[in-house]
Amino acid sequence: MTAPAAQELDELCFLSAQSMPSLKVSKHFQVLKLLGEGSYGKVMLAVHRKRGTPMALKFFPRQSTSLSSFLREYNLSLSYCTHPSLTRALGIFFSTPTYYVFAQQAGLYGDLYSVVVSEVGVDEHCVQRVMSQLSGAVTHLHSLGFVHRDIKPENIFLCDSACRWVKLGDFGLTRPIGSTVRAVWYDSPFCTPEVELGKEAEKEMERRQNEGIEEEVEDIWITVEPSIDSWALGILAYCLLTGCFPWGESTHDDRGYCRYKEWFDREAEKEEKMRGVEWGGEVDTDVYTIMEKNQKDNPPPSQFQGLSPLVMSLFKELLHPEPKHRGSPEEILSYLGGPWLMETEREERKKAEEAEKEARKIKEGAGVEELLREGRGER
Repeated sequence: MTAPAAQELDELCFLSAQSMPSLKVSKHFQVLKLLGEGSYGKVMLAVHRKRGTPMALKFFPRQSTSLSSFLREYNLSLSYCTHPSLTRALGIFFSTPTYYVFAQQAGLYGDLYSVVVSEVGVDEHCVQRVMSQLSGAVTHLHSLGFVHRDIKPENIFLCDSACRWVKLGDFGLTRPIGSTVRAVWYDSPFCTPEVELGKEAEKEMERRQNEGIEEEVEDIWITVEPSIDSWALGILAYCLLTGCFPWGESTHDDRGYCRYKEWFDREAEKEEKMRGVEWGGEVDTDVYTIMEKNQKDNPPPSQFQGLSPLVMSLFKELLHPEPKHRGSPEEILSYLGGPWLMETEREERKKAEEAEKEARKIKEGAGVEELLREGRGER
């Protein structure tokens, strides 16, 4: 699928390059306010003067942006982002003397980063709603042959204040599945463990520069796979639930990540042993009870305190250190509905116990009434 997807996108970029107009922004749009900015450029909320349509105009400085990268992001967003939780371009693209610009759907309520309370997170039901939508959006993108490669709260835009509808955007780093890219390390838990080689290369390059060695370090290349997005979704889920990150960076010298890796390895070893055990007789135990027992036998690292066995099982899928064994975004759907926080689990159990007591009272009351009727000779 990779070759057709990449080839089709290249053809779209070639055709659009032939027809890109040059426009004056103020003549066609009323620019209202800044929505966001970053290394790519800036995004402005605007209204089309003729249509009256609100939209986001994404400005890319021509001095630092190649025409090919601009057209790649525009055409990918226009032609492939057809899922309701992917931000789509609106078919308007043009250049000015200083910018390349295209119009896209506007997230009028900001981004997900703006609603995450530090060290608290967001409401669990909200977390599950968001992750459900992103699961569908990313699975759709993968099915078309592309990997987003930059999933983070700042790139998820809100269509309402309660996160009932979110859209994943910013496709500047999106690449076809199976393509190769240079392993660039960045200091973030969203950076996957397999890119640690890039960090080592950067250290070596810095050492040579300091020692005046002119010989360059050979670039390290990695293959673009869907597992990159799975990892990012796992980190995002943790961030939304807790308002923190599980560790600083996914490397062997980060203590937080090492604790997680040690816990993960113990879990993997235990599961491997269990596969070799033949169970005899009937096992009257539900899956969640097994998860609870596993969590007691092998408690997760302290940074996961307060998270339920259910969501820890999801993290084992998405945050698998080995990319080839990492779960797909679609697997998130299997973990929806149950408690992701221990607090929620306790509340649900309390409600279930109260409901059971109430049902028992009603049943006992009905039994007494029946005995009284029999005593009166009534049937």
